[in-house]
Amino acid sequence: MKAVLALIIIYVGTFFVAIHGASQSEVQASPQSPAIAQENSGQNQAKPIDPVKDADIRSLLELVGARDQVQDGLNNAAEQYRQNLLETVPNNDKGQAFVNAFVASYQKNFDPNQVADQLVAIYEKHFTEDEIKGLLQFYGSPLGQRVASETPKISREVQAASRFVSNRAAKEALQALRLQNPEIGQSARLGISQRRNPQQGQARPGQLQQQQNPQ
Repeated sequence: MKAVLALIIIYVGTFFVAIHGASQSEVQASPQSPAIAQENSGQNQAKPIDPVKDADIRSLLELVGARDQVQDGLNNAAEQYRQNLLETVPNNDKGQAFVNAFVASYQKNFDPNQVADQLVAIYEKHFTEDEIKGLLQFYGSPLGQRVASETPKISREVQAASRFVSNRAAKEALQALRLQNPEIGQSARLGISQRRNPQQGQARPGQLQQQQNPQ
């Protein structure tokens, strides 16, 4: 049973840490409070990981395809940022150039090695050396490689299914409240609000997606 829980934790952990890592540059761009800065300083001074266990964890990350998942997180975040920015800049060549420059700079500044270091620290905290070796043995097997290759696909399908159910529930809730309180409800929106700009007359990819989300 413990081995099964370990498999669940390692995949869920990898996915969410990858997403967190992909959005980290946005968080770091904001001024940090003294408390947060002190917490980050404490994390940087964490005790070193045993070199053997560190190497085993990094080997495990390679076997489970963690780097590919991190890259997927980066690509997804970059596309989301692009769509969000397209809603807030003028719909002309300068606006498009601004968004393209941001995405290029974001991708350049994103360091997958920092995410890998975070993953190593997380797995070191949650798994013993024996458990890491057991996971290495499993993911080195044909079945383990099959699980590793299919899990990212399953994760994407789970996300899509969750988004569908979530969007439908949100849309139904908003529609019901609009009927109960039309004065406030008529202006209520769940998606990213569009800035009213005379130059933004043409539909964009981000706007098309917004139209599919509950309003």
